Amino acid sequence: MTRDDDRDAASADDEQLLVLPDDLRHELKEPMGPIETDAERLLEAVDGPLIAVGDVVTYHLLEAGHQPDVALVDGRTKRSAVDEEIREVVTSGASIEVRNPPAELSAPVVRALQRALAADEPTTILVDGEEDLVALPAIVAAPEGASVVYGQPDEGMVHVKVADDHRTEMRALLERFEGDTERFWELLEGSSDEE
Repeated sequence: MTRDDDRDAASADDEQLLVLPDDLRHELKEPMGPIETDAERLLEAVDGPLIAVGDVVTYHLLEAGHQPDVALVDGRTKRSAVDEEIREVVTSGASIEVRNPPAELSAPVVRALQRALAADEPTTILVDGEEDLVALPAIVAAPEGASVVYGQPDEGMVHVKVADDHRTEMRALLERFEGDTERFWELLEGSSDEE
């Protein structure tokens, strides 16, 4: 089935939920956890599900011999295309493809995140657009003790060990986004088989 079969279904599928307001951008530049430059050392601190957000982070974890339970990649790093080797490695197992425009959280990416978190097999989500902001709902939706790892440009990998205080902080941050927060929470916290 292509997603363009029915114009109504396509527009509902691209449903914009939240948009990052300009005044929140500076807050997101601060790392939400410790920064690590060595993937093997980072993996020593992982003892639950691992969610990787970003191509370079996913690549380093795979090169260190660990397949993330959930990986979100978009073929880009710092607004430029990743090199061919990284792209091939991180997209080879992509099992879900979704659209998510830059500086937004769309319904398809939230649904894909929920499906991936519920899956028994490692799941790679290939995002057409930008995957950066998905770290926020991933922290809210991931189980206690899970690790969410995302890239901090020119510094390394940020490792967030999911706990209630992180969830509370991310909820408060997401509530400050513009858009349909009510629908966003319904999708994020609703059943994963809603699609």
